Amino acid sequence: MIIAKVYFCTTFFPTFESTSAPNLMPRIMRLFRTTLLAIVLLFTVASCTKDEETVTDQANLSIDLNLANETDWEMANEILALVNEHRVSQGLSVLKRDQQYASAYAVDHTQYMIDMNQINHNNFSKRSSAMKSRGAASVGENVASGYDTAENLVQAWINSPTHKSVMEGNYTHSGFGVVQNSKGKYFFTQLFYRN
Repeated sequence: MIIAKVYFCTTFFPTFESTSAPNLMPRIMRLFRTTLLAIVLLFTVASCTKDEETVTDQANLSIDLNLANETDWEMANEILALVNEHRVSQGLSVLKRDQQYASAYAVDHTQYMIDMNQINHNNFSKRSSAMKSRGAASVGENVASGYDTAENLVQAWINSPTHKSVMEGNYTHSGFGVVQNSKGKYFFTQLFYRN
């Protein structure tokens, strides 16, 4: 979609430039590029999602629970403590750590994002359906990459209305996929769910 917008911009504005103030065109293009860069960075740094469609094929919902062991539990525990600190400050209950299914699904997704070298919510409906098949009433997810401390990550989520909304959601448990890529860059998936 962004490529289509860039194409539209470069094909539309030359006509504009040839018929009106030529000095305006460089400023318009600079503003457009700056705005586009800001949008891309916003979606590259962090993203979140709540319940969406459901997957009905139960055969595709299985997961290797050993994946949960691949998360950086030191960092994950720091994230959980900060998220819970924020929740308590808002009068909300603390989340319990899920080191089984939610974390296995979170690690699986984090590894997928590392393979893609981008953050995304691809196949969230599968993770949501898998957790619901194990009794979850609702499921949410925050993802991010590039943060090197739990404090920076959680503060970025607090500063983002959509991420903050997920953090403050009506959830009881959380699983983590906190994994570094081969260059040491962290990728994060935090799954939230309510029993």
